[in-house]
Amino acid sequence: MGSALTTIGLPVALGIIMFGLGLSLTLGDFARVAKHPKAVLIALGCQLLLLPAVCFGLVMLFQLPPVLAVGMLLLAASPGGTTANLYSHLFRGDVALNISLTALNSVIAVVTLPLITNLAIAVFLPGDNTLGLQLNKMVEVFAIVLAPVVLGMLVRRWKPSFADAMDKPVRIASVIILIVVIAGSIVTNLDLLLANAAQLAGITVLFCVISLAVGYLVPRMFSIERRQAIASSFEIGIHNATLAIVIAQTVIGSVEMSLPAAVYGVLMFFVALAFGFVIRGRSEVTFPTRQEGQESAAR
Repeated sequence: MGSALTTIGLPVALGIIMFGLGLSLTLGDFARVAKHPKAVLIALGCQLLLLPAVCFGLVMLFQLPPVLAVGMLLLAASPGGTTANLYSHLFRGDVALNISLTALNSVIAVVTLPLITNLAIAVFLPGDNTLGLQLNKMVEVFAIVLAPVVLGMLVRRWKPSFADAMDKPVRIASVIILIVVIAGSIVTNLDLLLANAAQLAGITVLFCVISLAVGYLVPRMFSIERRQAIASSFEIGIHNATLAIVIAQTVIGSVEMSLPAAVYGVLMFFVALAFGFVIRGRSEVTFPTRQEGQESAAR
């Protein structure tokens, strides 16, 4: 197990991040989902069904050890994070859709994350009763994921001016605390991380690329407009690695299981940035929507 810096610091850092997310959310962000049901359903289908299947295939292809295999599935089950909103803004995606997807995914993950993780443990670590997310641990997942978000939303509802004033400081504080805690976690488990980094670098980069590509190409194939496809791409491709690390280390109690998320959490920033430049340079007629096709024909 990690030091107090990781066992206490990581949940605190994640709590501040999720509280900051709640400060930026209103009930209208959930209601907005109804305005773009097709885009939301396709994005959720990719996130909840397609990506775990892709991740399972990659785990089998790379022949990861069982604990690391479960760690990869735990990462795949983690929802998008607030970083997705930033990348979507940088590359002209529909940020409002990102915010709504993040809000919805955070709620759904309370059920799907334990379900996918337990299925992975049953497949790769059968008979191991020391791991897994039983009911009491699922309550911990709920507390870690949703409680800070709900608290942040309540603060925004009751004290909107305070929420606006605190938004930037909370974001800055969460980044600083997260960097300190993850740095401490790396130092504490450096030998373990170095022993597995080379093995995990390839699969995490490939999984990130596939996630981003699926999030962009599948919506375009279903005639979703480009800005929404960009939003979907980053929402699906940028997983909340911090959440996966916290669940693995503090809820399940396995530092080794958190390694895929730790490696992914470092590399995804570079992969997502490169992918953003790629799709920004793509022709607008790639997988055109019906309306775009009609406009092109008219010209």
